[in-house]
Amino acid sequence: GMQPDLPPIDVVFPVLHGPFGEDGSVQGYAEVADVAYDGCGILASAAAMDKDVAKRLMREAGLAVARSVTVHRNGKHSFQEIAGMLGLPFFAKPARQGSSFGVSKVNDRDGFEQAIDTAFRYDGKVLIEEFVEGREIEFSVLERADGSLTVSLPGEIIPAGKHGFYTYEAKYLDADGALVKVPADVPGTVADKAREMARQAFQALGCEAMARVDFFLRADGSLLVNEVNTIPGFTDISMYAKALAASGIGYSQTIDVLIEHALARHAAR
Repeated sequence: GMQPDLPPIDVVFPVLHGPFGEDGSVQGYAEVADVAYDGCGILASAAAMDKDVAKRLMREAGLAVARSVTVHRNGKHSFQEIAGMLGLPFFAKPARQGSSFGVSKVNDRDGFEQAIDTAFRYDGKVLIEEFVEGREIEFSVLERADGSLTVSLPGEIIPAGKHGFYTYEAKYLDADGALVKVPADVPGTVADKAREMARQAFQALGCEAMARVDFFLRADGSLLVNEVNTIPGFTDISMYAKALAASGIGYSQTIDVLIEHALARHAAR
């Protein structure tokens, strides 16, 4: 039968991870439907979701990122050449997936073939990235309706040793998979530099409204941008909210800012 009329929608919050949720698909649907929505637009969502494209844009903006090689299904990929360029170990990951799906750590030739096969199950393009020894430092970026940006104090993800790296299991299935520390114990000069890099990464990808920018902090104090997450975890105990709260912007205030941004952007179109 006919569906009853739905009440009008004021703002859409796309609380979705991965393909179709944060890759520009839902954002495009909202645009076509002429509905205000929170977060990044189509282009930034798609660019940030594609780790290969995001790295290219950030490199062009002068930001330091981990060394990587991109391989395509049915293309050539030599373990010897890649190991020669990146060293061992390295990571193989689907270029356009989230939540660490399909990510493998490669220590030898046998592990390489298995890792490539696993990554190609999720995507036809795979990013092979050097292993970076360092801490995982994250910053929340919040944009107000007037375009001004707030970059939070740093937070740190400390994965449990049993996982080796921040796997899907560590993120979602294991309550003790990682420790979230906010604010992170980072020297002020390093934090200031990272905050400026987070701002630049946000702008390089054309982000709007919100994003979480993740870094590797090496022992020598050098920083590499790991990724830009356009729909970060957003419960009141997630890194995004906790880092903003530590910076003086509470959970309710953050939501208010995002609604104001969505309505102002929609009204301007």
